[in-house]
Amino acid sequence: MDFATLFGLVGATLVIGSAIVLGASSQVFLNMPSVLIVLVGSFCVVMAKFSFGQFLGAFKAASRAFSFKLPDTEALINEVVDIANIARKQGVLALEEKEVSATFLRQGIQFLLESQPAETIEKLMQKERLLTLDRNRMGAKVFRALADVGPAMGMIGTIVGLVQMLSNMEDPKSIGPAMAVALLTTLYGAILATMFASPIADKLELRMTEEARMQALIIDAVIAIQEGRNPRVIEQMLSSYLPPSKREQNGEAETAS
Repeated sequence: MDFATLFGLVGATLVIGSAIVLGASSQVFLNMPSVLIVLVGSFCVVMAKFSFGQFLGAFKAASRAFSFKLPDTEALINEVVDIANIARKQGVLALEEKEVSATFLRQGIQFLLESQPAETIEKLMQKERLLTLDRNRMGAKVFRALADVGPAMGMIGTIVGLVQMLSNMEDPKSIGPAMAVALLTTLYGAILATMFASPIADKLELRMTEEARMQALIIDAVIAIQEGRNPRVIEQMLSSYLPPSKREQNGEAETAS
């Protein structure tokens, strides 16, 4: 569970909700026409921008903003070095029963077991990496589009409310509901975009970057193992994927040993 996403969204909702409850009657902030214009209207407009499958798939991908776990980079490097040691000492076939933490790494090991050349392995794994990037990027694009459309639909609702109000100024009772639609649609559009759609789109893009980095590490490792490089050389090569602070710590540890 990504508590940063959860706490951020829940915290923002509680702040806005508290301001509404403490400032006035919360019922004045509930208006069904405004909800229909902003929520239903925004979803329909975004659906028109993408295919039905892409639209629904984005909401499935949204779960990655709340719960998504990749192997720790340092632990993954240690795992790969262990695999390289096994392949060097016992042969590639000894990797057949090796348990690994990442599906993408298991796919690379399968290519090693099939004795695929390095060029073929790199080509196949890079293709899978690009396809994964495209799938992840699509979810972020849908929520980015929702963040763009929400405020626009809020503005449309504001215009609708103002037109209704100005067209019936003789009836004072109609002014209040029409003004509520005019103001609340703008509020709903801003909340939809700022508090939900945009943060989820940003978090999905972050997940995409993290997974792409992990897959690039695995590709480099698998190709290095296939080429028969020394496990120590592989470890030094992959250390570039570590944050600078960890690289310095590892370097100090190597010097001390």
